[in-house]
Amino acid sequence: MHLTSSDCTCQECGTELRQIGQDTSEVLEYQPGVFKVMRHVRPRFACARCHTIVQASAPSRPIDRGLGGAGVITQVLVGKFCDHLPLYRQSQIYARQGVVLERSTLADWVAGAARLLQPLADAVRRYVLSAGKLHTDDTPVPVLSPGRGTTRTARLWVYARDDRPGGDASPPAVWFEYSPDRKGEHPRGHLAGFAGTLQADAFAGYDALFADGQVVEAACWAHARRKYYEIHKGQDEMPGTLAHQALLRIGALYAIEKDIRGKSAEERRRQRQSRAKPLVEALHGWLQDALGQLSAKSSMALAIGYSLNHWQALVRFVDDGHIEMDNNAAERALRAVVMTCS
Repeated sequence: MHLTSSDCTCQECGTELRQIGQDTSEVLEYQPGVFKVMRHVRPRFACARCHTIVQASAPSRPIDRGLGGAGVITQVLVGKFCDHLPLYRQSQIYARQGVVLERSTLADWVAGAARLLQPLADAVRRYVLSAGKLHTDDTPVPVLSPGRGTTRTARLWVYARDDRPGGDASPPAVWFEYSPDRKGEHPRGHLAGFAGTLQADAFAGYDALFADGQVVEAACWAHARRKYYEIHKGQDEMPGTLAHQALLRIGALYAIEKDIRGKSAEERRRQRQSRAKPLVEALHGWLQDALGQLSAKSSMALAIGYSLNHWQALVRFVDDGHIEMDNNAAERALRAVVMTCS
């Protein structure tokens, strides 16, 4: 209700009230998504003389003969892939609003939308593969096994293009590919024709990609560091242990990376040469010395062995400002997959 001075008089003396100010308050409210039924009426007309019947063409639908319009299909896709809401849960949410949509129907919509979006996916693939450096990783996904009533494990491969840490303004992009298993033939097929640097973990399935030199391997310090961290954690994070010393040395390299993030590739290369290269060389010597003090089968020896076996690929970032120190760009891209499939 809004009052003005003419609406009321003073209860004490009857004199007309005069406004001397006002107070304003706000309350946030929420209206759930609104469903609408769009009805298209197409009259049919007949000629009284020759009996010809005419009618306007039916409006196109995103999915042939499908009930869902573009807006509701988009909402389902956003719910599944951005908000990580499984289809069965979305079905329950819509039912509370009086709209019954079976999970099988929503699944058909997702499949139909995937077919419609295939040209966009192809464009993303071309853009990603046109980069000179890619990050890649894979993650398991459960897939229904028809006739068995169980699930089997397939894989989703991610290929990420992101050169922003090296001062490049090109938009980042991520391209996903599916495979029924984790055989190395899949990334080889995905990256056919690609030339450049591939940042990846030590999965043996990538090895054939590096054979002819067209694709150059850059390894991931986050993977190497993780092995030392697990040992350090198992030792109750005691200071001074070999695992702790390894973490401190790797941490010094990451501190340099933090300082130069966002600078040009040439500036990063220059800074790495002057600041990181001496630390990398010292770390290599320290790892070799430490390995000589350990049992060959100890967890620390295995962790050091991993670093030394992949040393050339691990230190490639020192000589190339375009390359990252780790493969975290790919791992970040896979988080959405894990959340969606969980």
